Amino acid sequence: MDTYLIELASLMAVFSFAIVVPGADTAMVMRQAIVHGRKAAILTSFGVGTSLMFHVTYTILGLGLIISQSIFLFNVIKWAGAAYLVYLGIQSLRAGPVRIDEEQLETKPRKAQSGLRAFSLGFLANALNPKPVIFFLSIFSAVVSHETPALIKFGYGLVMASCLIAWFTMVSVFLTAPRMRRAFEKASTWINGASGVVFIGFGLKLATERAS
Repeated sequence: MDTYLIELASLMAVFSFAIVVPGADTAMVMRQAIVHGRKAAILTSFGVGTSLMFHVTYTILGLGLIISQSIFLFNVIKWAGAAYLVYLGIQSLRAGPVRIDEEQLETKPRKAQSGLRAFSLGFLANALNPKPVIFFLSIFSAVVSHETPALIKFGYGLVMASCLIAWFTMVSVFLTAPRMRRAFEKASTWINGASGVVFIGFGLKLATERAS
């Protein structure tokens, strides 16, 4: 049990930085809140979180298949994942303060939007993004043992999805206010620097590990 808690804590150490760095999902949820209202933004947040479980599922099943078939392929994926994490770290360290595009968040008259459409917008935008494919493969390879039962790994995914939904729900409620948005932008330099160190650290950890 202690091993699983350590794995979960390690996953969240990386993932927590990944979710707070402003990106396309953040801008989309904020715009949903402004254009269509808080309810639509929260439903979009649930769509993004549900999509995360889609990525986690094929990551877990794919890693299991690869390990069972070829240690060589597993090692290739681990090296690619390590390189990707280091790349993310360098990009984060080089990034300046984040400025959220005000034009994308321009206030318009609210339009009626169905709950299904709001949810689907978040789900499809994240599910069709190729970046999470490499990201989840990288962090699961770095910190989760291939001997960890699949059910436990899915549990990790549920925790991550819940945190993602909670974060974007908070974005929907608070970060659309100009004062909160400015405070978030000011903190972005620290967020980028800290996340860069975390990504590089786990990338190096992954590169130095041996597959068994």
